[in-house]
Amino acid sequence: MKKIIASPLAPKAVGPYSQAVEANGTLYISGQLPIDAATGKMPDSIEAQTRQALTNLSHIAAEAGYTLADAVKATVLLDDIADFGAMNGVYAEFFAEKMPARVCYEVAKLPMGAKVEIDLTLAR
Repeated sequence: MKKIIASPLAPKAVGPYSQAVEANGTLYISGQLPIDAATGKMPDSIEAQTRQALTNLSHIAAEAGYTLADAVKATVLLDDIADFGAMNGVYAEFFAEKMPARVCYEVAKLPMGAKVEIDLTLAR
């Protein structure tokens, strides 16, 4: 059975997709841009954008009764791989132990001019 999850604390989807879907004890959270749901704006720096994207992911996880400690897989998209170190420093603040598996790619462009987008898969 599939359940659609949406948090009012995270930005609404910018297309025809759900913020997250829970199925069979696994939560799949769509890629989160670093948009502040309260203002609709993105911060400028890669550090602040990474923090906002992970905060959005945390809000969505909480809406479904999960925490970031339940994360098993992350995908990080960067518009410039030179930002890897700065992104990684902030990422480590959110995942200090029992880190999820992860991939990180440089992409040509991200929606709305974002520097980073992150998705997560969580399981209990």
